[in-house]
Amino acid sequence: MLDIQFIRDNRDTLQEVAIAKGLQVDMGRLIQVDEARRAELRKRETLRQQRNQTSKEVALLAGCGQADGPEAAQLKSQVRIINEDLADVEARWNALQAEYDALMLLVPNIVSPDTPQGASDADNVEIRRVGELPHFGFDSLDHVTLGERLDLIDIPRGVKVGGSRSYYLKNGGLYLHRAVQQLAIDLLTQRGFTVMDVPVMVREEALNHTGFFPGGESQTYRLPADDLWLVGTAEAPLVSYFSDDIVDVSDPIRIAGVSNCYRREAGSAGRDVRGLYRVHQFAKVEQVVLCENDLEVAEGLLNEITQNAEDLLQALELPYRVVAVCTGDMSQKNYKQYDIETWMPSRNAYGETHSSSLLLDFQARRSNIRYRDKNGQLQFCYTLNNTAVASPRILIPLLEVHQQEDGSIRIPKALEPYMNTVTLG
Repeated sequence: MLDIQFIRDNRDTLQEVAIAKGLQVDMGRLIQVDEARRAELRKRETLRQQRNQTSKEVALLAGCGQADGPEAAQLKSQVRIINEDLADVEARWNALQAEYDALMLLVPNIVSPDTPQGASDADNVEIRRVGELPHFGFDSLDHVTLGERLDLIDIPRGVKVGGSRSYYLKNGGLYLHRAVQQLAIDLLTQRGFTVMDVPVMVREEALNHTGFFPGGESQTYRLPADDLWLVGTAEAPLVSYFSDDIVDVSDPIRIAGVSNCYRREAGSAGRDVRGLYRVHQFAKVEQVVLCENDLEVAEGLLNEITQNAEDLLQALELPYRVVAVCTGDMSQKNYKQYDIETWMPSRNAYGETHSSSLLLDFQARRSNIRYRDKNGQLQFCYTLNNTAVASPRILIPLLEVHQQEDGSIRIPKALEPYMNTVTLG
C-alpha cells in the first residue's frame, strides 16, 4: 500500500506502472473517491460539532429547569434533524470508505529505475551466469526417470492419492529433500538469521497485509470451515509476525521461515506437467528482512539475501544465472526483483528456483509495522524477501546435473553430512 498523498502526486506514473504490471486499477476513480470521502468526512465532523453544541445548550436549559420549555423543544428538534442528516452522511462515508479501501489495495508499488521494461519472463535481463554447464558423455536422463530407477520418487502413486501434481519422496529422495533444507537453515543461522517454524494456515488479513491478496486468491487453498488460507510461502506469516508492532531496526531484522507451502497452480494446465517443477505442495526456507526506510541500506540487503541463495547453489555445485525481473513479470507488491534460475538438463534451459524482492514500505504500511527514527518519529519499515531454497524443485537440477554414467547420483560434499551415509544409487 502506498501513501495517498504520494498517489495523488504520482497518479499518472502509477497508472503506467499498473498497466506495465498487467493490473486493473483506475487511479482516477481512486482520487475521485478519496476527494468525495474526505468531503463527507468534513460534513460528518461539522454535524457532530453542531449536535454536540446543541445538546450542550439543551443540557444548560435543563439545568435551569427549562427542559420542557419551547426553546428546549426547538433545540431537541434540531438535534433530531442533525442526527438524521448525520446518519445519511455516515452511510455515504461508509460506502465511499469501503470503495476507497478496496481501490487502495489494488494500487501497485512503484518500480525501481533500473527495472527492465517488458511483458513477460522472456523480457527478463540476465545479469550474470555462474558455473559450468554439465557435458555428459552418455545419454542423460531426466529427474523423473532417475528418481523412479533409484526408488527416490513415486509420482503415479502420488497422483493416485493426492491428484495431479502430487508425489511421494522415498528413501534417498527424502534425505536429499531434507538435506538441502538443513543446509540452508545452517547457512542462514551462521549469518545471523533467526529461524522459525511458522503457521501455514493464516487469516485472510495476513495475506492482505503482505500483498498477496487481492489478486492471489485463485492460487491459494482456502479452508472455508475455519476461515483460513494455506500459505504459498513463509513470507506472509513472517512479515505478519510483526504486524501492528513498533520494532527496532537499528540492526536489520533477519528472520527465516521453514515451512511446507501450498499452491493451487490455477491456470497452469498443460504447463510443466512432468515431474517436480510445478507441484501443489512443497517446502521452503524463506528469508525475510526488515530495515529502516533507507534505499541504500535496502539495496545492500537485497544483494545480501540474493548472495545467500547464490552461496547455497554454489555449495550444491549447480550452475545458475541471475536475472533482473521485468515489469510485466513482477508482482503488484515488488519494487525490485531478481530471480535465480538453475540449469536443468532435461529442459535444456535454466529454470527458476529462487526469487529476491525489495518492497520498500509497501507491506509495512499494510501491516502497520513501524520503527522510530533518530528523531523519535515513527516511520514505516522496508521489507525484503528471498527463497533460500525450495524443494522438491531444487531436486531437479541436483539429480540431473549430478547424474553419473552408472545411473547413480553424486552427492555434493556440502550435503554429505546431512545424508546420514545414504547414497543415491
